[in-house]
Amino acid sequence: MSDISSTNSKTFVRFEQQHVLPIPETERTGTNWSLFAIWVSLNMMPLTVITGAVASGAYGLPIFWSIVAILAGNVIGAFGSALHASQGPHLGVPQMLQARAQFGYLGASLFAIIAFIMFMGFFSSILIVAKDSLLAVVPDFNGTIAIVLFAVIGIGLCVFGYDLLQKTMTWLSIFIALAVTVSMVLFALEPEVTSQRSEAAFTFEGFFAMLAIGIVWQLAYAPYVSDYSRYLPKSTGPKTAFWSTYLGLVLSSVFVMSLGVLLGAANPDNPLAALGEYLGPIGMIVLIVFAVSSALINGVELYSAVMNALTVMQSNFRSTITPAKRVWTTIISGAVATLIAVLGQGDFMTMFESFLTLLLYVLIPWSAINLADYFIVQKGHYDLDDLFAPDGGRYGKWNVVGLSSYGIGLLAQVPFMITPLFTGPMAEPLQFIDIAWLVGFVVTAVVYLVLVRARRKAPEGELEVGAVRSD
Repeated sequence: MSDISSTNSKTFVRFEQQHVLPIPETERTGTNWSLFAIWVSLNMMPLTVITGAVASGAYGLPIFWSIVAILAGNVIGAFGSALHASQGPHLGVPQMLQARAQFGYLGASLFAIIAFIMFMGFFSSILIVAKDSLLAVVPDFNGTIAIVLFAVIGIGLCVFGYDLLQKTMTWLSIFIALAVTVSMVLFALEPEVTSQRSEAAFTFEGFFAMLAIGIVWQLAYAPYVSDYSRYLPKSTGPKTAFWSTYLGLVLSSVFVMSLGVLLGAANPDNPLAALGEYLGPIGMIVLIVFAVSSALINGVELYSAVMNALTVMQSNFRSTITPAKRVWTTIISGAVATLIAVLGQGDFMTMFESFLTLLLYVLIPWSAINLADYFIVQKGHYDLDDLFAPDGGRYGKWNVVGLSSYGIGLLAQVPFMITPLFTGPMAEPLQFIDIAWLVGFVVTAVVYLVLVRARRKAPEGELEVGAVRSD
């Protein structure tokens, strides 16, 4: 009987039953390769290409300096995301649910809502860029219909859950990598693309702006890396989760963004169109591959949006989460994100660039607190029962230390912020080099550690350190 069960689990796609609950050891079917494949394939999409094209197209950086900025930003940002991923095998819970330990049972809902909005934004953005890829091949196709069709594919994958997503991403990573590799090689042989544009020039503002975009691109994965690394067996350990995530994120992001740099240099106004202009029929095939793969990849974005929506529902409404509730949350969330994509088809790049900038500012303080608490304060020891207790257990409903530290970290960034709507007073003296993220991370981490230490010294505020309880 056990042999038959084992064969079925390997042969057929299993409908997800666990949702936000800790993943039992018997259902942790993830491997270092499957985790690596998820993050590789997740970056193999036109949205990553468009992001890389910002360096050469929008900021006018030379190809060499564009790639250097992209490499540096991704290497730095992915380090933080991979550290978050290393928590998954140990705790077995979604990333933002674990934030209850730092912000309280109800306090963590604020960050789950922020993450939910972020994932909905990425789902909508990917739909728009997938539509643009298709229209570059078939200009007369109705854009709204394309968005809806791509959305249905992503929603369908998400309804089945992790197992189908993981299998899809594993095979997809190989297929898309071939398409991107062919495009890169062919573009490298085009003198018109690789030769230096006369208007291209190195600027500190453009370089550090692209560096920040690379960092936020990677940190945007931080709120959901553990959603997938939690499926690794606990014996796999944090190092495997870290390196599988880190290498998958960095290698694929830098590779695909570098293609974007070439496309941005070839056609700053419409980078994706350069595929067809320079590569002819091969470029058209790659665009179709991008469009279809984006629809499949998008299931991952929606899956994490749903995990955060369920976390908020459980925290604030004491709702019992069931598989049926997960499915309906998936359908409703997907429909809303699709509507946003349909309504936001206009000036996409301007909106997306602003979205990335704001995302960096709100994510940095949360990341600093989570990492400081996990690795320095608690050293990985959490009480899973208290994470799900309605009264918050030892973590409480509202953690003043965590919430105060976040607020201080957010305010510390304001003087250095550079956004389309607001520019801080320190931006001009720094030649508009965006260092707000660095200030925010350091200030938040230091403030959190100081406040935790002060709280522990007070007898009435002493914080007991618990251990993870086995199921």
